[in-house]
Amino acid sequence: MDLQDAHGWLVDLLNEISVQFQKVPGSAIFLRYVKSSYQNDPVRSAVELFLFLFAVKYLLAPKYSTSKKSYVKLTDEEIDELVDEWVPEPLVAPQTAFEEAENEKRPVIVGPTGPKSKLANGRIVTNVASYNFYNLAGNESLKEKAIQTLRTYGVGPCGPPGFYGTQDVHQKTEADISAHLGTTACIVYAQAFSTISSVIPAFSKRGDIIVADKAVNFAIRKGMQISRSSIRWYEHNDMMDLQNVLASVVKEQAKKPLTRRFIITEGLFENVGDMVDLVKVVELRHRYKFRLILDETWSFGVLGRTGAGVTEHQGVSVKEVDMLVGSLAGPLCAGGGFCAGSSEIVEHQRLSASAYTFSAALPAMLATTASEVLAMLETNGEMLALVRENIKTMWAQLDPRSEWVHCTSAMENPIMILVLKAEVVASRKLSISEQEQLLQEMVDEALANGVMMTRLKSMPRGIHVTAKEVGWELQPGLKVCLTLGLTRKEVERTGTVIRHAITKVMKAKR
Repeated sequence: MDLQDAHGWLVDLLNEISVQFQKVPGSAIFLRYVKSSYQNDPVRSAVELFLFLFAVKYLLAPKYSTSKKSYVKLTDEEIDELVDEWVPEPLVAPQTAFEEAENEKRPVIVGPTGPKSKLANGRIVTNVASYNFYNLAGNESLKEKAIQTLRTYGVGPCGPPGFYGTQDVHQKTEADISAHLGTTACIVYAQAFSTISSVIPAFSKRGDIIVADKAVNFAIRKGMQISRSSIRWYEHNDMMDLQNVLASVVKEQAKKPLTRRFIITEGLFENVGDMVDLVKVVELRHRYKFRLILDETWSFGVLGRTGAGVTEHQGVSVKEVDMLVGSLAGPLCAGGGFCAGSSEIVEHQRLSASAYTFSAALPAMLATTASEVLAMLETNGEMLALVRENIKTMWAQLDPRSEWVHCTSAMENPIMILVLKAEVVASRKLSISEQEQLLQEMVDEALANGVMMTRLKSMPRGIHVTAKEVGWELQPGLKVCLTLGLTRKEVERTGTVIRHAITKVMKAKR
């Protein structure tokens, strides 16, 4: 076959294909589309042809099995050898020698906690390490009421509040707290720590924004972590920095979909002891349209004329706070926690707060104790006055008279946090661990002289977690808790013992 014959055969073949293609329904429409497309945009036609050929190739490609075993088969001996060599990642960091020594000599109290406590070694010491501010741990009236409740309601409800664990005493306690604070409603949780860490994720979700003080306590941090919200930090108790952060968030979110935005802070800060400027925080939350969650774990039962907390102390209406969270376990000498606010805020938690929905209800005995203590605070203002007098007495013995430490707590806070002065840390170039070592020696020295206090402690960092990732480094300190169970002279003597213990340790380490 010569070239001319081949050309004729090819032309006949193309004509035959054209004839057969035209017999296919819709072929004329397809041809018109290709001709117009090629004339208007030939590049588009080329791209479409490429995609068509790719689709044909993909459909005609041979199938393959995803379950095909392509890994190397090991013998039983090799598997056993690899298992023996494998070392699992530790769940927690190993204890340091300092931590082991501290655990070994930790004092153990025998009998009830009080201003004077008996240790397992038989010694009687002055106890300024507990939150028994009003000396209610051994109050006979409260004990009698608790025993009566125990006999009536039993040891515990043994059921979640939302199902069959709610008892009338729980509803009474919620009503008592709500009335004491002046809020519309209140919800009571079975454990103080789980309250704030459950309230936060019940309202703030992924995509929402939380602006929080860098010094907030561990329970708040866990709640924010569980919520998976976007977190922005501001410098501790720095209202100007808070304003800058809020303004920055508002600017960033201006052209984005609307999200829920929260400010989270504490009344009295657990890690520092100082007090929030609630008046300024409320002003800023209104200016930038944020919701406010206030943790009053350490200020409820302590601040204000009746112990209603920082809102009463600073003259701020509770209506300015969306969620007011507190503890019943510290000053109130009971157990559990609460969240007060509007009816909508409270009722939402009864189904959405995990610590409320999936935990057994608070024992009736503790709920009754909380109600009784609230009644005492409302009717007996002398309790608060006596504690505040003892706070002033201890301050006079420690903060202005010690050349080594100063108190970071607010004057109204019965928990005095004593940290080494900045010039002492700088002159001796003390690291965090070295400060902790010195403070523990001060605790041991005071205990040897009949005064039991403790150190400020926080949860240790996770494995491989750096200070930068934590965002804020807790400054080590001593923790001295005042109680009205001590007379003025006893407080003065206790302060003198603590001051001398500090001086002795620091001078020995020159």
